Amino acid sequence: MSRKSPLPADGPPSPCIKVCQVDPVRRRCTGCLRTLDEIGAWSLMSAEEKQAVLDALPARRAEGARRRGQAR
Repeated sequence: MSRKSPLPADGPPSPCIKVCQVDPVRRRCTGCLRTLDEIGAWSLMSAEEKQAVLDALPARRAEGARRRGQAR
């Protein structure tokens, strides 16, 4: 029986959800919440760099939710 590795050899998969719209102020995709620089560099990033981006996404999501809540 072989064990599957938890992540592909090239690191975590892209968080892209195919909703590609860029917020012109923050320069982030409103779908995956990555910056334009992060999107452009994704294929060149190490697994650790990709994981760092993924780890930052929940805080970005929460920030967006707070902003929307304040706008009401």
